[in-house]
Amino acid sequence: MNLTTDLITGFWFWFAQAGYFLLLGLAIWSAPWSTLVSNRQLQHLFLGTTVGLMILWQMRAGISPGLGIHFLGVTVLTLMFGWDLAILSASLALLGTTLIGREGWDGFAVNGLCTVVIPSLVSYYILRQVEARLPPNFFVYLFLCAFLGAGAATLVGGLSMGFLLWISDVYSSDKIYSEYIQILPLIVFPEGLLNGIIMTGMMVFYPDWIRTFDAKKYIDDQ
Repeated sequence: MNLTTDLITGFWFWFAQAGYFLLLGLAIWSAPWSTLVSNRQLQHLFLGTTVGLMILWQMRAGISPGLGIHFLGVTVLTLMFGWDLAILSASLALLGTTLIGREGWDGFAVNGLCTVVIPSLVSYYILRQVEARLPPNFFVYLFLCAFLGAGAATLVGGLSMGFLLWISDVYSSDKIYSEYIQILPLIVFPEGLLNGIIMTGMMVFYPDWIRTFDAKKYIDDQ
């Protein structure tokens, strides 16, 4: 789900630039800076997960430029920090990945939109829907927000990248389908499983690391 070369040009390139940087700016404006500055544990978590995500993103598979697939891990960030800090953390990881040459600068905003912003917002949307429509429950939060949320975020982010490559006439629909869409579901379940395992460990042993998880509400009140 990466754009390593200057593939998308014209209107859709600038559309991605505007969409990514607008939402990045909104995340910067919305982020709880006072809490981040005053809370040393949150600072360590933020920096540690950013570095960990950057390392995770080095492991990828794909054939053609722009049609690569790798684990995202953005759902964990969203549940830990909220959508705003998740976007900032993943953007820093993307910046680091670009600085070491694993991504191209021309594709930075497109990658940011499809692998950072969209997955984070999808994860946050699912979280809010679960909170609004279902009673607080440990397993509901785990399976719907972490497992299902991560799978849905990966699927929507991947489809958005495929759509941009198709509508920009970078690749034919047949090529995108055969090299990307067909194998995209193969990463959806492992992505959900990875995020679910990580969230399970934190929910049991370090629930105070998760800003969107209230242990008293989800466990003690059951």
